[in-house]
Amino acid sequence: MTVKDDIRRDNRNRRLALTVQQRADAGIGIARRGLSWADAVAQGKPATFAAYVGVAAEPPTMPLLEALHAVGHRILLPVCEPERRLSWAYWTPETTFARSRYAPIDEPVGERFDSDVVRDAAGIFLPATAVDEGGNRIGQGGGYYDRLLDKLDANGQRPATIAVVYDDEVLPAGTIPAEPFDKPVPEALTPRRVVGLTRAG
Repeated sequence: MTVKDDIRRDNRNRRLALTVQQRADAGIGIARRGLSWADAVAQGKPATFAAYVGVAAEPPTMPLLEALHAVGHRILLPVCEPERRLSWAYWTPETTFARSRYAPIDEPVGERFDSDVVRDAAGIFLPATAVDEGGNRIGQGGGYYDRLLDKLDANGQRPATIAVVYDDEVLPAGTIPAEPFDKPVPEALTPRRVVGLTRAG
């Protein structure tokens, strides 16, 4: 077991212990602060954001998606592809979902676009199990988003990026070991705050 595995396991167990009400309250906070972040990033204009649906004990993001849509933003959701790649489909409240062939999640049904579509988004809401104040992030372990960010960074086209976690999952700088393939993030979104991280992504 690595340090990352330990943090991932402990945070997953902590998430599972949250009550239904605690998760619902977290979803409201994430929506409120995430919408304010999106408004700042898009300078008050309708824009496109890449996001995801928080499942099981993950921080709930459906209230955020609904809030973004309600003010006119377009939302891209990920679809898992072979070789740990992501494609994307646009989401609205009428979108239906189907079980992924490659991951234990439901994915939006609709026309798929390759990851180049994310280059033109105003921002990306990233899933995370934890972040530290130095900008290091722990995902779910699949590496999908590190590959996406690596491609965007290589072309100098990464949009504003923010990782979504619970409040106690923002850890002191240096807690999460950085590996060569890890891509740092500049901000974290929690139910109570938006946190600037010191190492820019």
